[in-house]
Amino acid sequence: MVRKVKLAIFASGTGTNFQALHDAILQRQLNAEVVRLIVDKSSAGALNLAKLFGVPATFIKYSDYDTKVDAEQVILDQLTQDEVDGILLAGYMRILTPKLIDAYAGKIVNLHPALLPQFPGRHSILDAYEAGVDETGVTVHFVDNGIDTGEIIAQQSVPRFSSDTLLDLETRIHHVEHVLYPNTLEKLLNEGVFLK
Repeated sequence: MVRKVKLAIFASGTGTNFQALHDAILQRQLNAEVVRLIVDKSSAGALNLAKLFGVPATFIKYSDYDTKVDAEQVILDQLTQDEVDGILLAGYMRILTPKLIDAYAGKIVNLHPALLPQFPGRHSILDAYEAGVDETGVTVHFVDNGIDTGEIIAQQSVPRFSSDTLLDLETRIHHVEHVLYPNTLEKLLNEGVFLK
């Protein structure tokens, strides 16, 4: 039997996508395990989920380091110790440096709440809402050295209705995220992406 793929999840917020990925791995019996959660905020709700799931968690306080690269070296050392095969970004609100990206080239996946290349960056839901588009969506893509410019793996559109509040649109997008990301992870695992 092929060994289980060891994954690290990076999060900054409540951890709803962490939960969706974790649940999918267990419920679908995917050939993977989450061996590490990395967070950049001590208040991240994802930390509570990690405790609940029994997943080891590391909080990296970037301001404790001279440079972002120094902070990422600490992350890399931990991932190496954990023998991590791939990284799933799940609401991680930091731009990775080439140091980390090159170490896991082709094995870092991000979830973005828009139909890339439209509305890249941190405020994509708000940007789409304010632009008055009829449709936005969710993208799962590989991470490269640009900002939301990596190869697109999967996308799903989400309608924006004229009666929507920003919260309505956010809720609809998050619902799609919680389905598309696990489905895409299953596809990537089946293709052996993280073990190449």
